[in-house]
Amino acid sequence: MKRKSLKTVLILWSVTILLVACHQSESSENFALKSVDVEANFEAVEIDDVESKDNSIPEFKNLKIIKSANVRYKVTNVKIATERVKHISHAYNSYISDLRFENNLYKKENRFTLKVPFKDFDIIMDSISSVAEFIEYENITTKDVTSEFIDVEARLKTKLEVKERYETILRTKAKSVEDLLGVEEKLQRIQEEIESSQGQLKYLTNKVAFSTIQIDLYETVEYKEEPEHYRKTFVAEIKEGFTSGWDILKLFFVGLVYIWPFIVIGIVVFILIKKRVKK
Repeated sequence: MKRKSLKTVLILWSVTILLVACHQSESSENFALKSVDVEANFEAVEIDDVESKDNSIPEFKNLKIIKSANVRYKVTNVKIATERVKHISHAYNSYISDLRFENNLYKKENRFTLKVPFKDFDIIMDSISSVAEFIEYENITTKDVTSEFIDVEARLKTKLEVKERYETILRTKAKSVEDLLGVEEKLQRIQEEIESSQGQLKYLTNKVAFSTIQIDLYETVEYKEEPEHYRKTFVAEIKEGFTSGWDILKLFFVGLVYIWPFIVIGIVVFILIKKRVKK
């Protein structure tokens, strides 16, 4: 009896273990399937996100940007470096708007301004930096005038439309002299505003089309004390002698011109005295 009960317990225990093992196996298979589903869904979400980001990138077109730069370079030779910068600027249809050269006991410095096409600004900056022995600083600034440009264009368009309406009134509806004068006065005022807006628009267009690069090139020189007295060379003294002699001769003849009446009177008096003495 005891053997049968023990055998029954062992059989039940074995069946229970098998059932638990099967259940765990099914759970692991379900979990694996779910993991695959999640990974696939996550990958799809990532792709959607990338596509949405690409679609949301703004297109920067028709922006009106004014670029300017201020650079200062130490160079080996100011004259040679300046010629190289000029050559670079000519290659990209740029021009020098102003130039100032300074030479003292400590350094030689050349300061000038380049007007360069906006599209070539970056490449010209890279090119002119090659002349530098040492870059002291490079400052680049940008100013977005797109909204200002659009505003001026819109106001100009409105004023042109107003002008057209005034011209229509002047041609068709103005009958009396008073009406004509009133419309012409308004036309003159609106024309002045149009010309002002056109000038502002032209100014902004030129500023955008050509960027400004302020360049300072300097070369250090060996310091020499300034002499207290300058000694002239022999050739310089000869030149100064000729100049001084000529000045004295001119002064003599000019003096004669000033005192010619006294000379004439003196000659007349001399002749009269000489005649009396002879008598």
